[in-house]
Order: sequence, then C-alpha cells, then structure tokens
Amino acid sequence: MTDAHLSAALVAEVARKTAVSWLRHDGRTHPVWHVWSDGALCLVADGPEQPLPPLDDGERVEVVMRSKDNGGRLVAWVGTVAVLRPADEAWEPTTAALVSARLNLRDLAAAPDDWAESSRVLRIVPTGELVEGPGDLPDDDHRDVPRETPATTRGPLPRVLHRRVRRRPRLS
Repeated sequence: MTDAHLSAALVAEVARKTAVSWLRHDGRTHPVWHVWSDGALCLVADGPEQPLPPLDDGERVEVVMRSKDNGGRLVAWVGTVAVLRPADEAWEPTTAALVSARLNLRDLAAAPDDWAESSRVLRIVPTGELVEGPGDLPDDDHRDVPRETPATTRGPLPRVLHRRVRRRPRLS
C-alpha cells in the first residue's frame, strides 16, 4: 500500500470512531459533531444546529481529529467542502446518516426538511493531503484565545444550606 492509501484509511478509521472534530478556517478553529458517510465527513451547520462560518462549495478546510482512546490529536487533513441541497443526489443518504447519529431531535422524520429550510448540510471530502499525522505531530499546545462573548460566570455564589459540620477527631 502507498502512503496515500494509508493516509486515506487512517482518516476514514478515525472519522468513523469519533463524533467530534475541529475545523480550521480563516485562522479560527470550530468544534463540530459529524458522521462519516460515503467517504466524506458530513455535518449540519447554522440555524438551530452548530454555528460555523460561511463555507462555500469547493472551499478547502483543515479537519483536526483526535484519538478516541486517549483524546490526543491524531491526524489533521485537508478537505474540500460541498454544500448539499435537497435536489442533490447525495442529500438523502447524507441526511439519513446525520439523522441516525443526531441526538435529541424532536422529530426524526422532519429533520431533513428543517435542515433544508434553516441550516446547511455539508460534506467535506478528503483531498488526500495530511497536515499532521502520527509521527509528525507538533509539540506546541495549540491553545486558542477564547472568543468574545456576552456570557459570564461572575456573580454571587450559590447559597449552601445545611453545611456539614466538620469536627476534629479526638486524638486521645
């Protein structure tokens, strides 16, 4: 087997075993839940689903995947984005795979129609180009600056009733 075949097999195997990856686009990293279907990473974005920046047909993104065993980075690869529409041939099998993997859907049968109205269904097809792989992962920590948000955790601490009294043990 060639290196390209091994890389493709590694990407497919890791994508099947994990449900969360990170997309690098325009200098930002975005976590996404996904399914692997027909040789592509499939996901739903926008509307009531996960937020993503605008991605157009043919655009290239980097996908970072981690090991399910230890949670460490395992592979990063380049893929080409395809935005699916209900008239496309791949719409039915892709949305069926997404519906089967999506947790907490209100109506399984109506989900594809809801996605067609308010969300985008994306397929990211690997180009075969590995950015990082086993044996050549970088040593830096990959920490990112938190995004600006109006959410806050500062405020009064919750009041605790009936605290347990700690008594010192008798030594004699």
